[in-house]
Amino acid sequence: MGNRWNKIAQHSIYRKVPIFPLITFRILFGLLLLYSSIRFWAKGWIYSQYIEPKFFFPFIEGVQPLPGMGMYVVFGLMILASLFIVLGFYYRVSTISFFLLFTYVELLDKTNYLNHYYFVSLCTFLMIWLPANRYFSLDVWRRMVEPVKEVQVFFINIIKLQLGIVYFFAGIAKINYDWLINAQPLKLWLSAQVHQPMIGWIFRFKITAYIFSWFGMIFDTTVPFLLSFRKTLPFAYAAVIGFHLMTALLFPIGVFPWMMIVATTIFFPNHIHQRIIERLSLFFSGSPDLKPVIHRGLRKASVSAFILLFILQIAIPFRYLAYPGNLFWNELGYRFSWRVMLMEKAGHISFFVEDGEKKHMVANYDYLTPQQEKMMATQPDMIMQFARFLEKEFKEKGFENPRITTQSRVTLNGRSGKPFIDPNIDLTKVHHHQLSSIVLPYE
Repeated sequence: MGNRWNKIAQHSIYRKVPIFPLITFRILFGLLLLYSSIRFWAKGWIYSQYIEPKFFFPFIEGVQPLPGMGMYVVFGLMILASLFIVLGFYYRVSTISFFLLFTYVELLDKTNYLNHYYFVSLCTFLMIWLPANRYFSLDVWRRMVEPVKEVQVFFINIIKLQLGIVYFFAGIAKINYDWLINAQPLKLWLSAQVHQPMIGWIFRFKITAYIFSWFGMIFDTTVPFLLSFRKTLPFAYAAVIGFHLMTALLFPIGVFPWMMIVATTIFFPNHIHQRIIERLSLFFSGSPDLKPVIHRGLRKASVSAFILLFILQIAIPFRYLAYPGNLFWNELGYRFSWRVMLMEKAGHISFFVEDGEKKHMVANYDYLTPQQEKMMATQPDMIMQFARFLEKEFKEKGFENPRITTQSRVTLNGRSGKPFIDPNIDLTKVHHHQLSSIVLPYE
């Protein structure tokens, strides 16, 4: 058993391979980070999401946007850090800076949560520890680090494993009754695409939604394995391109499709990455003649730390089992689990504040943006955060012991709307660990 483990470890962790895949990953992924940061600024989202709102739904209580022009400074630093990542300039400082700044922004408001934001945080955290600046970088050119041409394969495999977790768990999440048997929510979404040029006609057929649903599940669960073998790699990557281009065409989910198309190039053979670097080298001249050295490699403690990180990532998607009820209905344990585009959910909620004879119906729009109100209406933890805010707000208005109740209705995957939050519960008396108790059963 010990010899077998040593052989596996030697092949998957300690075997020396060319560094080129790390270099192309640094450049391509860094370019996407740069584009995304500039795009966020250009579309005015810094103001609309982090300056205009009067109230936020932070993941960690007390984390708030910086005042004044502070958030513009944050994004300006993210743009600079992503550019430095591409160039391999002060690489370690740049990756740490981008990871901290991006994750800070991500934690500010649950309204803006997307799976690919979580993916970016994880990838940039992993990049901190990669020797991705040890070749074809300004750090090498300025002699800040010594160049290497070979690294242990583990540095490449952790990126592959990260991508594999994203795909595989996205596929496992699709193995549910609504997705496979009812073809929901794709049946709803595709019916709205019948006017697409050239391809719109195929969405008029009911079977199209079923084909897309089943293909999506099979694609996600198998593609990380198919990308890992030389014979199936070309077909798998063609499927990656086709799948994500179709997703980008039909659904406005930002840069995530392009991010996956770019990131999965890490599975390409070494000679392809080497050829890309050689082509890029033609545009640069005057590079110093540096003799590559041997990378010092990994310590066992570092390998153990990475293994623990991935074990946590595998465990987190299953935390929903600790909560009673329908996951898609109460969404307790839904985030950070790679459940991508699995439901169409909408609703409305009204809050009522009472204190003796004082009664008040809250106008949500006085405190929330339309997007915040939309997202809050279907997510119990955000409802509780807003209720706590209202309790404090109305105490300042003279309500000594405000009692906060709601009237709500939510629809899931095209079904008729149903009451969502128990209207008889005073939300000021509910603690966070009791969230499941405020949600009415889904029948």
